[in-house]
This record gives sequence, structure tokens and C-alpha cells, in this order.
Amino acid sequence: MDSFVVLGDICYSKDPQDLYTGQDQYLVCVDGKVEGVYAQLPEQYRTLKLYDYRGKLVIPGLIDLHIHAPQYAFRGTGMDLELLDWLNQRTFPEESRYENLEYARRAYEIFAEELKNGATTRACVFGTLHVPATELLMDLLEETGLKTFVGKVNMDRNCPTYLTEKSAEESAENTRRWIEDCRGKYHNTQPILTPRFTPSCTDGLMFRLGELQREYNLPVQSHLSENLSEIAWVRELCPESSCYGDCYDQFGLFGGAVPTIMAHCVYSDETERKLLKERGVFIAHCPESNANLSSGIAPIRQYLQEGQRIGLGSDVAGGSDESMFRAMAEAIKVSKLRWRLMDQKDTPLSAAEAFYMATRGGGAFWGWVGSFEAGYEADILVVDDALSAHPQELSIAERLERMIYLAEKRHILHKAVAGNWVK
Repeated sequence: MDSFVVLGDICYSKDPQDLYTGQDQYLVCVDGKVEGVYAQLPEQYRTLKLYDYRGKLVIPGLIDLHIHAPQYAFRGTGMDLELLDWLNQRTFPEESRYENLEYARRAYEIFAEELKNGATTRACVFGTLHVPATELLMDLLEETGLKTFVGKVNMDRNCPTYLTEKSAEESAENTRRWIEDCRGKYHNTQPILTPRFTPSCTDGLMFRLGELQREYNLPVQSHLSENLSEIAWVRELCPESSCYGDCYDQFGLFGGAVPTIMAHCVYSDETERKLLKERGVFIAHCPESNANLSSGIAPIRQYLQEGQRIGLGSDVAGGSDESMFRAMAEAIKVSKLRWRLMDQKDTPLSAAEAFYMATRGGGAFWGWVGSFEAGYEADILVVDDALSAHPQELSIAERLERMIYLAEKRHILHKAVAGNWVK
């Protein structure tokens, strides 16, 4: 880890509504962590290497709490389908191809390179059920320098025969083998338990994943209350559960001592929201995917008011782009539609709130990540917003808002993850 100073136009979230901005200020990073932000550089840091980015935006790296690596290959297609049909017609056939390691390498090399070259510094990633392909994905992501959690997917029912593990025992054993293969192998990339969603996992499999979680102390990621047909299906499969989230909770896979991400939560009812809050589960809000697959619009204003833990997910390929700038813009847009068309109490998200979710909100899954306050890990993104020229004098906050809507890979000059420069 390096110690260094970055000079630029600093912007980071203190809370969902409050942005800190400072022009031509010094961000001091010592041994991979933020030491502080200063208008004048203290004497004791003047011997550190200085990266001079005056006139550039310097913001925390962006966090993707939910993305599917094998789906990157077909992003932007099948968008006329709803979730369950989309899974059967597009997703499952594509994911079955990752049994072929040659194909998996071609696809995952593209995915890893694109993620490296974008604004994302940390991501929670779904693989497939194939152990060799998932380990290959982890190898490639490790090389990028990004911090990632990667999951071998579990599926033992209600999936095509060509993409279904034969039994709960086989799925659990494959998962154990994968976990053991990963132990001590990686620095940047770590395993995360990944039951695809309740319809694809029997109670027997969920029980065994709960055992593995407790044995290896791993985090968990899955999907929750995304689509009305999906929710109705879960009610049929689990009639005794108090809510969809309870289907995970009864097996110890829903927060508490288990760091957990649940993607979507479009239709979480009062019972489920209470459980999410009590267990400290992270909600991965995936606004573009929810729109593309006609799932709906999650009540993010309500979740913020309730103090839920919320970050953003690109959810490729439900989402068409891995850009977290785009995810922020989409989150704002759909919140306006929800406010206008569904619930006048759910006031639209501000740019500051969307930025908070893409940085500090999602970063909290890793701990002290997503801010430039002292003690946070030094995840840094340097953005050249002047590449999109315009004639006005703008504040730093206005420039950030502009980039939320306009940023492309060409605007990303440099990025660091935990104090290590990767671009």
C-alpha cells in the first residue's frame, strides 16, 4: 500500500444528504487509508508523493453491490421479457455455456477488463454453478486490483436440467470444494455464498448452505422480492414463511452475524422491511434492471427514511451497463416516476443521495469504505469532467451531478483501491 497525497477538487458523502466539497484540496493517504482532507497540506506530509489533479474531480471509488459476470455477454438483449421468462430464455442458456472453460475465459476476460477500466472499485459478483469457471473468474478479477466478492451460484430445483445441480448434497459439496480451493489464494477477491433465489434452492440445500456459512464465516448474496410472479411462486413454495426474506432467515442466511446483500427488494412488505432492518441486511437497489425487466420501482425513499442499509447495483445483464454513474442516474430517474405516478410521499432522490448509495452506502458492506473521512480505506476515483466541455462556471456539487448523467470510461483518469493505484 502506498502513502501519497492527491490534490484536486474533493467531493465525498458525509451522510445521504450532505456532500463535502473542497476546491484544490489535499487528500492524504497513509498506508492505504485516508488520513484526512486539508485546504493546506500539513508539513509532515510534504515529503509524500503528490498527484496533482487540480481542476479534476476526486471522489471515492464506486461500489457495485450486485452484478452477474456471465450475463455480461448478452447485455442489452432480451429486454422485452419479464424476469422469469428472461431467466429461462436468455440467462440459463447463456450460463450453461460456462461449463466450457475456453468460452468462460473469453467471456470473463472481457468482463474483468471492462470492470477494471470503469469507475467501479469494488463489486459483489455472481458467477455460475460451475466451480472451475467461478475460480477462473476469481483469478481474473484478482489481477485487476479491484476488491470483489465472487459467488459460485447454487441451484438444485426449478431450473433446466442442463443447469441444475443433481441434489442438495452435490451442490453443497461443490460449494465446499470451491471454498477450500479459495482459502488463502487471493488478496483482493473473496468467496461469498450465493443461493440464486428461493425458487431455485430446496430447503435441504439452504440448510446445508447455512451450515457452510457458519463453518467458514462467509457473507451471503441473493435476490429478494424482485417480481410479482416470483413472489407469488415463493408463497406457493414456502407457505409457512412469514415473508420472502424469512425463507433465507430460517436457515441463518439473512443478516444478523452474517453480512448479507439482497438485490432488488421492489415489493418488500412491512414484515419483510422490519426483518431487513433488524438483521442489518444490505439492499442492492438495481433501478435499471427493475425497469428493463418490468419488475417495478423500489420505494427507496421509504427505505432511506427507515434507516435501511442501501447501496446500488448495476445488475448486468438485467441492467444494460456496468457503469455505476449510470446506476445513479437511473436511481434518480425511477424515483421521480415513483413519486409522480405511484406515491406522492416518496419524494425523488437527490443527486447527493444517489451518490451516497454508490459510495458510502454500498461501501459499508466492506467496512470503512466509500468516504474520505479519516480511517476509511483509500478508494479513489479521479474524474476529468472537463472532457465534456461546457461554458458555465459550476460548483463541485454541480460538476458531480453532471458526471452522474454524462460520465463515460474516458472520463476516468486514475483510480486506487485501498491505496493501490490500478488505472
